Amino acid sequence: MSGAVTVRKVESERDFRDFFEFPWQVYRNDPHWVPPLLSMRRDLLDQKKNPDWKFLEGDYFAAWRGERIVGTIAAYVNPLHNRANHENVGWFGAFEVIDDQDAASALLDTAAEWVRSRRLDAIVGPQTFTTHGDYGLLVEGFIRPVLLMPYNYPYYQRLIEGAGFIKREDLFSFHASRESAGESGLSDRLKRLTESVMKRNHITVRPIDRRRLREEFALFKDIYNDAWADTWGHVPMTPAELDDLVKTLGRFFDPDFAFFAYVDGEPAGFVMGIPDYNLILKKANPRPGVPEIVTLARALWHWKVRRTIDWIRIALLGVRHAYREKGVDVALYGTILEACVQSGRIEHSDSGWVGEGNFRMVRVAQNLGLELYKRHRLYEKRFTVADRSTG
Repeated sequence: MSGAVTVRKVESERDFRDFFEFPWQVYRNDPHWVPPLLSMRRDLLDQKKNPDWKFLEGDYFAAWRGERIVGTIAAYVNPLHNRANHENVGWFGAFEVIDDQDAASALLDTAAEWVRSRRLDAIVGPQTFTTHGDYGLLVEGFIRPVLLMPYNYPYYQRLIEGAGFIKREDLFSFHASRESAGESGLSDRLKRLTESVMKRNHITVRPIDRRRLREEFALFKDIYNDAWADTWGHVPMTPAELDDLVKTLGRFFDPDFAFFAYVDGEPAGFVMGIPDYNLILKKANPRPGVPEIVTLARALWHWKVRRTIDWIRIALLGVRHAYREKGVDVALYGTILEACVQSGRIEHSDSGWVGEGNFRMVRVAQNLGLELYKRHRLYEKRFTVADRSTG
């Protein structure tokens, strides 16, 4: 490759446009990548509009060879994460790069130096920009991503590890299909298990009330913050984040696949499945230069006329600590998978992600016969005392 790699901070409108549009260059010939809606990517990267940036501090950078952009990265610190998790780390995200070790190392070194100069202990990623966004690098299962899950080329793993980063944690995604569930007896087995657990532990499950979504999402937030409180990386959801979550999920939310569980009448857990609108986005093909109203018209046709969606992502499941050993998670799993069957339109489910340290949920998925079909990985690079003292 001709020319040395230079890394520059994104400052001008032209810089931002190049940064914004770069994924369409990287994945131009990839059959699996699903381009995001332009408005969603703009809302994600706009530090004035994205509520995450009310508490994040960070910068965007782009790598260049001559006049050609070859990669992007964000470096940032999340004080709420450090406070909630009792550590002192920074992050990298929005990482995209061509298959070029020099470019990748230059970007990752720039992000690491940005973090190190603030006397932090390590840099972790990729994450864009919280656990509610793109989280982890795909290292197994290079097929079409489901909604709101990150995707990348296989070579990204080689480039990140080649820049001196090591594994911090793996994140699992599990798959089930109507056909395999019927052939293996999973559907009948899960139904019997669900009924037994619910009867024995006085568990009831109700669908979300679509007439009171604001109140229902507030209940979800309350359970979520309790359920995930002891999970590394969790940060209690702020009111602004809840508003943004309602706005985001409102674009994709289907109340037929959202349920609350109660034990002896007390709210104990929730589960939420999201129809995989990536199937529609892939066909609508949003891209720079095409008005979004045109993209949305294409998406609407594939959604309402072609009835393209036959996948669901079980994206959110949580059980309050006080009810962890009562089988509430099994009852919720059983309820939503039965809802998928009864819908007559869902053929596949993706349950992800589940952190490898969440032994109970991994065990539940494995005991139910779900297939571990994708793995994402979080990386880190730690700094020595000498590194930090020269920041």
